[in-house]
Amino acid sequence: MSYLPFQSLYDKFPVISVDTHEQLILGASKIIKHLENTDGIIVFETYPGIDLSTLRDDIILKLNPKEIINIEHYAKPESEIDLMLEKNITNDRVFGLYAHHTIHDFYNHYTLLELRDMLSHKKGLKVVYGTGASLIPGDLLIHVSLTRWEIQLRFRQGASNLFKHNPDEDILRKYKRGYFVDWRVADRIKHEIIDRLDLIIDYNDRSNPKMITRSFYEKALDQLVQRPFRMVPYFDPGVWGGQWMKEVCHLDPKEKNYAWAFDGVPEENSIRLGFSNGFFEIPAQDLVDFRTKALLGDRVHGRFGRQFPIRFDFLDTMEGGNLSLQVHPLTEYIREKFGMSYTQDESYYILDTKDDGVVYLGFQEDLNVQAFQHDLIEASKGLKNFPAERHINIWKAKKHDHFLIPAGTIHCSGKNTMVLEISACVYIFTFKLWDWGRNGLDGKPRPVHLEHGFKNLQYDRRTEMVKHELINTLTQVSDVEEITGLHEREFLETRRFTFKDSVIIPTKGSVNMANLVSGKKMTIESVDGSFEPYEIHYVETFIVPETIKAYKVVCNDLECILMVAHVR
Repeated sequence: MSYLPFQSLYDKFPVISVDTHEQLILGASKIIKHLENTDGIIVFETYPGIDLSTLRDDIILKLNPKEIINIEHYAKPESEIDLMLEKNITNDRVFGLYAHHTIHDFYNHYTLLELRDMLSHKKGLKVVYGTGASLIPGDLLIHVSLTRWEIQLRFRQGASNLFKHNPDEDILRKYKRGYFVDWRVADRIKHEIIDRLDLIIDYNDRSNPKMITRSFYEKALDQLVQRPFRMVPYFDPGVWGGQWMKEVCHLDPKEKNYAWAFDGVPEENSIRLGFSNGFFEIPAQDLVDFRTKALLGDRVHGRFGRQFPIRFDFLDTMEGGNLSLQVHPLTEYIREKFGMSYTQDESYYILDTKDDGVVYLGFQEDLNVQAFQHDLIEASKGLKNFPAERHINIWKAKKHDHFLIPAGTIHCSGKNTMVLEISACVYIFTFKLWDWGRNGLDGKPRPVHLEHGFKNLQYDRRTEMVKHELINTLTQVSDVEEITGLHEREFLETRRFTFKDSVIIPTKGSVNMANLVSGKKMTIESVDGSFEPYEIHYVETFIVPETIKAYKVVCNDLECILMVAHVR
């Protein structure tokens, strides 16, 4: 089936060119050559998920060191670490608590002192590697980097969590431990060592590591916040997945479906930096962490710190099934239960539908709360199917509708809708209430969280309120600009620009995230000549740093429609 009247130009692997005369140190042999004359101690601080055996065999051993230390062998016992992390890990398959631990908590101080003393008395080249290796002072410090999506793929292939031997554990639990513990600890290491780093290795491709100097890396980050850019999206199947993204985003037609995609989530996505001899892939979160004010803007940084507050992602149910019926936690609940400072307010912008495409949103006017809860509890026990149509509003959806979903509102996308989800960037705090009796792709029942859900559902959000406050609440600003939301409870504002020629868009003191929701392509131009024109294609998401106070968008089709989000 063809969903577009034109050939999509969507780029799955955008590369951002870096203006430099330096080149990548490309491949293990060249990395070895670059390091082979080093004296003293080389420290490889590795991000969790790095294949340590590959690093050791392909690079470290070929340096012929006199001593090799895998620092992780000196960590506290696994049982002791599990006990330390018990409150963070929890018994739930999905939800945990952010760990405030640092890498120092995972090692015995006196053991590290003994290692340092032993290495100081050894002659010749010595190598320390692993997560926490930078706890040992060295003469050359290298950070070995990995992107979040690659880590998740390795979890599926049997990789274990940091300081935990769990290759066969439930993927949801491995991801949870990574999200709440591993990545928090590892990112704090980055902040501790960034100013004393010498080199950085991109080890996303085990067979082709790439290395750059820290000064090279710093220049790249400086350039990124002076121009618009795209991140590398990723796509994944699901039990409700559809067929739309296969065609539009040029995905593998042999896959059964694709359910969702992250095209605008810096904590999850990556950035490919382009050099004359290849690309170097970094976690997009690096830019948030190390160029925070320039990227977000001073006002947004003051409110959110080193958290990127906007998220764009795709939900594809075209020829698929309904999403799970769900609700997001209220601000006070997510703060008290999970230690998060804000919650996942969101919206559904409809990119495409079939004639029967719908969105479930809010309760019916005559809702009986007790009957609703009773039906959900019975359904969760497998005693009956949940009669959603008896309790929940089902709204017909058409292309370019915008449904607003402040936290506490019951909702889900129905089958045969293609959604651009525009939301506050909180990652996994979705309380599923009913999943239409399905198992996950792993064959296990998909988790539901009725206890959490019942404590957050706002039962007064019923038909009339939804109709007047949450569906297509448009304010016309000019001939080409509309404010489409979000709800007054939400901190994001979205604006829709419909234009045939060009429009100048101010960033309004905030980082902007945007998506070309109609039109084959457009060009982003600088109003002051500070960056080169940048081409954007249909449904590509891009970021404009706040350092760019205004930018010009030029339509390269008969008409373009651009959705832009910023922090109010």
